[in-house]
Amino acid sequence: MLSKRQKEILKIIVEEYVKTVKPVGSKSICEEIECSSATIRNEMAELEDLGFLEKTHISSGRIPSEKGYRYYVDEIMKPANLNKKEMLKLQTIFDNKELKLNDAISKSLEIISEMTTYTSLVLGNKSLSNKLKKIEVVPISDNSLIAIVITDKGHLENKYIEINENVSLEEIKKMVDLINNLIVGTLIDEVSEKLEFEIKPILKKYIKQHEVIYNVFYNAFNEFAAQNSSYHFSGKTNILKQPEFDDSNKIRKIIDKFEDSHIVDSFEETNNGINIYIGNESKIDEDVTVIKTKYSVNGEEGTIAIIGPKRMQYDKVVSLLEYVKKEIEDGKKET
Repeated sequence: MLSKRQKEILKIIVEEYVKTVKPVGSKSICEEIECSSATIRNEMAELEDLGFLEKTHISSGRIPSEKGYRYYVDEIMKPANLNKKEMLKLQTIFDNKELKLNDAISKSLEIISEMTTYTSLVLGNKSLSNKLKKIEVVPISDNSLIAIVITDKGHLENKYIEINENVSLEEIKKMVDLINNLIVGTLIDEVSEKLEFEIKPILKKYIKQHEVIYNVFYNAFNEFAAQNSSYHFSGKTNILKQPEFDDSNKIRKIIDKFEDSHIVDSFEETNNGINIYIGNESKIDEDVTVIKTKYSVNGEEGTIAIIGPKRMQYDKVVSLLEYVKKEIEDGKKET
C-alpha cells in the first residue's frame, strides 16, 4: 500500500512522462507538492525499490515501470473530462441519420485516432444470436454451384463454390441434407465446429468424396462467419509518430501483429467495462498498451480498441471509449 504522498508522486511522474517523454526529476515534483527536494528524492527511491519507477540512466529522473502504470490505472487514475469540441465531433457522427451503425462506429474511431495520435481498431458485429435455419445449393455447372445460407433472422448469404474434383450433385445434396437434419438451429459462429465434430465423423458412411465435400462446406461456413464480422483499423501508422518506436524492425513486428484480429479479440475480459492491457499484457510489444471494450446492440456484439504506447493518455482514452460505447448502445441504429 502506497502512502498518500507516494501516490501523488507516482501520479505526477506518470502524467508528466506521458506529456513530455522525458524522465521526471524531483525539482518538477516539488513545484506541485509542498515538501523538500530531499524528501521527494527519498520517496522516489522508495517507489523505485518497490518496482513502480525506473531509471533510464544513472543521473536521470524516473519514469514509470509497467507495474507503476498498472497501479496508476487501477488505484489512482480518474477518467478525464472530455472537452466540448471533442464531444461535439463524436456526437455529430452518431446523430447523422444517414450513417448506419457500422459506419458511425468506424468514423468515430477514426476521429479518436486523430485526437490521440494512437491506432484504433473495430472488431464489429459478431452475431450473438443468428442461427442456421437452412442451407440450399443451386447447381451452376458440372463443377460449380451457389450455396445459400439462411439464418433464423432472415439473413441470406450466397457463396459461389467451384469443385475441381469429380463430385456429383447427388453427393452434394446428401451433405446438404445432413447439415439441415443435424445442425439446423446452431449459432452461425459454431457451425464449423459442429461440422468438424458431428458431421465429419459420419460422412464417409454416406458420401464417397467425403473429404472434398467436407472441405467445401467447412470453408464456406468459415468465410460466411468472417464476412459477418468487420475488422477496421484507423491510424495504423500512428505508431511511427511515437518517439519510443524508432526501431524499424520493432515497428514492422508490431504492425504485423496488427493484422491478426485474434490478438485483440482473444484477451480475457476482466470486467464488462473498459479493459486495459499494459506492456507485456498486450501480447503485441512490451512498450504497447491496448485499451478495449465490448459493445452489444440488437443481438450483435463488437469490440472497439485503442492501441498506443505504454506511455499513453490512459484517462483520456478511457473516457473516449466509454463515451463511444454509450453512444453505440443507446443509439440502437441499424447495422
